[in-house]
Amino acid sequence: MKKVRKKKIRYDRVFIFVLGVILISFLCFFILLKTFNFVKDIFVSENFYVRGSSSSVEVYTDSVTLTKDNIPRGIEIKTLSEVDINDLKYYKIIYNKKVFYISEDNLTKNKDDIVKESVMYVRTPVTLYENSDSIKIKSQVEKGEKLQIIGYDELLSDGSVNMYKVKYNDLEGYVYAKYLVNNYEDAIIMFNEVYSYHESRGDTLGGGSAANLDYYPYEKPNFTDNVMPDEVRALYVNSGVVNKIDEYIKIAKESNINAFVVDIKDNTSPAYPAKSMEVYSPTNYNKAINSYETYKKAIKKLKDEGFYVIGRITVFKDSYYAKDHPEDTILDTTTNESYNHDGSFWPSAYKRNVWEFNVSLAVESVKEMGFNEIQFDYVRFPDRVRTLEKDGLISYGNTYNEEKAQAIQRFVMYACDEVHKVGAYVSIDVFGEAAHNYVTAYGQYFPAISNIADVISPMPYPDHFSKYEYEFTSVVWTVPYKLLNFWATNYVVKRQNEIKTPAKVRNWIQAYDTNKSPKTSYDSYMVSEEIKALYDAGLRSGYMTWNGSSSLSKYSELSDAFKKEY
Repeated sequence: MKKVRKKKIRYDRVFIFVLGVILISFLCFFILLKTFNFVKDIFVSENFYVRGSSSSVEVYTDSVTLTKDNIPRGIEIKTLSEVDINDLKYYKIIYNKKVFYISEDNLTKNKDDIVKESVMYVRTPVTLYENSDSIKIKSQVEKGEKLQIIGYDELLSDGSVNMYKVKYNDLEGYVYAKYLVNNYEDAIIMFNEVYSYHESRGDTLGGGSAANLDYYPYEKPNFTDNVMPDEVRALYVNSGVVNKIDEYIKIAKESNINAFVVDIKDNTSPAYPAKSMEVYSPTNYNKAINSYETYKKAIKKLKDEGFYVIGRITVFKDSYYAKDHPEDTILDTTTNESYNHDGSFWPSAYKRNVWEFNVSLAVESVKEMGFNEIQFDYVRFPDRVRTLEKDGLISYGNTYNEEKAQAIQRFVMYACDEVHKVGAYVSIDVFGEAAHNYVTAYGQYFPAISNIADVISPMPYPDHFSKYEYEFTSVVWTVPYKLLNFWATNYVVKRQNEIKTPAKVRNWIQAYDTNKSPKTSYDSYMVSEEIKALYDAGLRSGYMTWNGSSSLSKYSELSDAFKKEY
């Protein structure tokens, strides 16, 4: 039988065959990838930042149809491949799981080059800060001014700049980007949707012209971890009674009260020794009524009990600051010393050091004490000084040649920018007269303040009106419903409609008996008439009780007025 011969396996041939198959497969795969332009995606991949001259950058979603879209400036992306579009180099990228094509000019590896703006123009007069992380003021820059852009602090999530580092004349500093625009023409245009309401209201009383104020819509914050009640019903507590806070809490809980206004600093009544006082006004620091621990314990109790807590700061009436810094006060030109206005001394609203002190105190108090809101009072120049001004007997130290109402609105803007950064709201107290259709002699103009602040708090105390105001035949403080409903309907509501972004209106109400003749007791009926008058006019954001002594017995007497639903 013939022997079958085994075939010898040639491993060298097998190896060559397998290698050939691999090479052919790789070549086919390479051709396939090349066909779909994927090879470059693998080998050209690099990391870049999207750069541009505005918050969003124009890109194509299709390299053939050239359909356009926008992506945020500042995002970090990976390029996949190079593409020629209209003889210009573009890169294919993926952002949010979508394919885009972006110009080579809109990519950079250097974070400092993300922002392409070289010049910007001031749309709304801006504060020039020394640094991006400080409240220190370097200068003021007017509407229409040109700023050279030399840097920025950070980009927001939508690609917009928070603050630009700028050069202005021979100064360098930081300004908030939201107040700037790209060209001069847009910078000098007034906000015409509402400007017509104000431009004819000239300067009749020395407080400035309504036409020179800013009415551009101002975005109001809504802090998710600090919710402002739709209706704030607040008792006022002065610095001297903070140590009795438990008694006020008891009355509040029995009276449908959900908030407190607590003094941080009143004229000659600093509530606690704040670090800001130690830096800016040692006299305020040394004269503090309560210890740091006592004050903090009281505010914590209010917060723990669920109350919304508002810290009140008097700004441009501060005799202790005036003592420390007479150079920042309104001067009596006959003596060259601080002007004494009815026994008090007034730091000038034109002085930026005064701004810094009060806003620094506000920011510190939010951080240290946990206030939900900061209320600034005496945000104005002194009243009844027109004759002294005309005769040159007082001097305000007007560094930037501003009108009174301009300085007031700009302070409010500065305060809001800084207090909002620490997550608290800002309210501004104004006289009831401020709602009239003119700029007051002391610089308060309702629409200009309401446009910026989160809350505007008029003080329409019936006994502060003239006896027969608005041609009433009855003494006005004897008919609080008629008076306040007329005032609110004919003035406040109209002023609010003259701006696009009005603040909430939360009024102070008179919670004390008037001593003016005829003397009138403000009991729970009279106080409820005040509240009802304001609510019926549509001003339903709440009220605050003004009783200078914070009288427990008076608050208890008025409890029935607070319990009512209006």
